[in-house]
Amino acid sequence: MRDIERGQDAQIDALIQVIIQVDPDILVLQGVDYDLELRALSALRDRVSAAGSHYPHVFARRPNTGWQTGHDQDGDGRLGEPEDAHGFGHFAGMGGMAILSRFALDETRVQDFSTLLWRDLPGATLPQRDGQPFPSAAAQAALRLASVAHWGVPVQHPDGPLYLMAFHATAPVFDGPEDRNGLRNRDQLRFWPLYLDGAFGPAPERRFVLVGSANQDPQDGEGLKEGIRELLSDPRLTDPHPMRAGPAPDAAGHRTDPRLDTVAWPTPDPGHLRVSYILPSKDWQVVASGVHWPPDDTPAGATAAAASRHRMVWVDLRAPED
Repeated sequence: MRDIERGQDAQIDALIQVIIQVDPDILVLQGVDYDLELRALSALRDRVSAAGSHYPHVFARRPNTGWQTGHDQDGDGRLGEPEDAHGFGHFAGMGGMAILSRFALDETRVQDFSTLLWRDLPGATLPQRDGQPFPSAAAQAALRLASVAHWGVPVQHPDGPLYLMAFHATAPVFDGPEDRNGLRNRDQLRFWPLYLDGAFGPAPERRFVLVGSANQDPQDGEGLKEGIRELLSDPRLTDPHPMRAGPAPDAAGHRTDPRLDTVAWPTPDPGHLRVSYILPSKDWQVVASGVHWPPDDTPAGATAAAASRHRMVWVDLRAPED
């Protein structure tokens, strides 16, 4: 809040410039700390508005990050650490999600699946070590599936309703031989096809868009690939394959087209990967798409890098005909 209001923070200034340049109608932000009255988010929105892009509607719910489970989730014998929360966080609400929108959001019909327990996901694969639940059966009985959040948010678009499905999956690393984060990442991505199947109640059949950080590349980097591949091949979804304009540096050993990459992690490991996605339902017409990644040696490229190591992914859609 202090840094937003002072107007002297280089990262916030760069973020605002990127938002202005891309100018989306609906923006899903990741890594935004949560506060109960959304004061910080509203202050950020006000600064963006002052710069020229107006978002009268903001939305966020308390994320699972930093929300302690009361159990030793990483098996190190200590309680109350960031790793022992439902999602990694030094404090409750650290690094949550938020939505800025030019169109009204129907908060009375929001579906928040963030409290769903991991073990309650159909077909869940929970970690084991030496044939026993890891770190314990009690810890698994308390842990939620979402490390940040899984939301379904109705948007009142002037051309008809739009259903926004937003998420942020955990990184599939920072664990041990039990692969608890890799397994959880895969199941967090498996949630969405199950949701569209109706496994958790009524689900939209058309005019929906899935937006989020999967923390998973379909070909490169660590992690279990089945979850992201199943999501990208779901017949109800369209992958527009957003790309940056112009050439992109190729990484040795990487198979994904580097123009599809959305994050600049240090090279060579993990390196640049595709981890952020916008997947509209099949009935939308994709007009255009891209990754806002100007050349690194340009002022715009320096601004994008200062805003975040993640680059903004955008998709321009035309409403389906009724």
